[in-house]
Amino acid sequence: MSSPNLDVRDVARLARIELTDEEATKFQAQLSRVLEYVEQLGALDVSQVEPTAHANPVFNVFREDVAHPGLDRKVVLANAPHSANNLVVVTKVIE
Repeated sequence: MSSPNLDVRDVARLARIELTDEEATKFQAQLSRVLEYVEQLGALDVSQVEPTAHANPVFNVFREDVAHPGLDRKVVLANAPHSANNLVVVTKVIE
């Protein structure tokens, strides 16, 4: 079994990470071991295994969507520190 040819410097360049020669050598060896392991996993027969995203079934539990009356505009504006034209005025946060 031969591992796929993937150069750690190419990966680092794509990730915009600068590596020293020592780091590149160390990470190349680690990357090669990871890719060899992934290749071993690819050889497994998983044709009878149902695809899953979680080990246990996950279900979303939603409450019933029921419309409720909103707040009275006058009450909301009375509690706002600043208002103008029937709107709450807030500090600008994006320039």
